[in-house]
Amino acid sequence: MKNIQIIDGALNCSFSVYSVSDKIFKKIFPRPEQDIEFLEDLIQRIGEQKTSELIRHTWNSRQHKIQINGIHGTLFIDMVSRKVFYPNKREADLDDPKLQKKGKVNFTTRL
Repeated sequence: MKNIQIIDGALNCSFSVYSVSDKIFKKIFPRPEQDIEFLEDLIQRIGEQKTSELIRHTWNSRQHKIQINGIHGTLFIDMVSRKVFYPNKREADLDDPKLQKKGKVNFTTRL
């Protein structure tokens, strides 16, 4: 079993974690070392019907974060704008200083 975090564009997004079988995980994250996927890309790759079936299985397996042991992947929903930060669909993409500059936010202007 693998844990995936699902993050959508809603302001009230819960950043919930779901447990899925290794088989379902591999369908969502098919490439070696891939741990990021965008729902829109998943639909394009396997179609709406198969994506709906995968997601339906996922919704039934919500986990309590305090009880999980690791997150193996992240599925973004309605967040295509974040694709620029994950060119290889790997969390490690964020370690690239060039990508970090693209998303830089000046928090002092928000205070």
